[in-house]
Amino acid sequence: MEPSQWLSCREKALAITSALSAEALGPTVTVGEILVEIMATTIGTGFLAAQPLLGPFPSGAPAIFIDQVARIGGAAGIVAAVGDDDFGTLNVERLRADGVDVSAIATIAGKPTGSAFVRYRNDGARDFVFNIAHSAAGETRMTAAAHKLIARAGHVHVMGSAFAIPGIAEILVEAVGSVKARGGSVSFDPNIRKELVQDGAGRRLIDDMLAVTDLLLPSGDELLVAAGLATEEAAVQHLLGLGIGEIVLKRGSDGSTHFSRAFGRVDCPAFTVDEIDPTGAGDCFGAAYLTSRRAGLPPARALLYANAAGARTVMKQGPMEGVSNKAALDDFIAAAGRELKA
Repeated sequence: MEPSQWLSCREKALAITSALSAEALGPTVTVGEILVEIMATTIGTGFLAAQPLLGPFPSGAPAIFIDQVARIGGAAGIVAAVGDDDFGTLNVERLRADGVDVSAIATIAGKPTGSAFVRYRNDGARDFVFNIAHSAAGETRMTAAAHKLIARAGHVHVMGSAFAIPGIAEILVEAVGSVKARGGSVSFDPNIRKELVQDGAGRRLIDDMLAVTDLLLPSGDELLVAAGLATEEAAVQHLLGLGIGEIVLKRGSDGSTHFSRAFGRVDCPAFTVDEIDPTGAGDCFGAAYLTSRRAGLPPARALLYANAAGARTVMKQGPMEGVSNKAALDDFIAAAGRELKA
């Protein structure tokens, strides 16, 4: 992707302090992989021996994210592709049932739906066997249905992992340009590693994305990698100086923190729960925060919903099985004695 492809959005983002668009402008839209997740029921290393498996579960970071947006009450849609198989049907029907606009999910004949086999190690780390690039997800393209969905979107959410799929970057460029031109906003969950930004092309990709970002949702060291700086304080000040309106740092068991010029620093402690499966927690966190902010809630309240959404996700086996509606989050927050007045 050439830097010039981000059009005049770069100049706009640098010139003003970004703000998230209101829900009334149009749905939150994302682009990326849809897949099924199949989990080993034994603890160990890899898949070199036969073992019992559990699944398939609907999955894919963009799919988990957009499902949580819809479940908490936001208008939501996704541009993606699945195979003409049971795994594709499982995903599409789950998203449809939860209120996601699935009109821009293409069905690709002759390609299987993407998949991820997962096994936990003794130390809690995970081994994966993926099929994404050579699956239907790798055939995601800008279709007439995708054009139509993007044309009425009010917000675009970008997953850093999506750039690994051929053709996704071009769709995102068009989506960002269209939404920004109508006064919409962009969120970016970078999911980046130091290795990605070591070459010039990788660094330019991140910088071009940051130039159009209104809400940045890094986890841990991703904040430092995105800024190219060594300390949290310096990274935050640099990124806010680029015109990013809000930074929300996901700290895992240490909770989360909002940074902005308008509200300063806002910290929110994590909820204590028994973790069963962490997959999708960050995606649900980001979706709950973004949707709460687009609905007009202040950062402190949005962080509380986001932390609750992430916590409830890890309590269930399967990436989307812990996705929550607003009533469930309200009950969870109240039960923990953490209710916060709006």
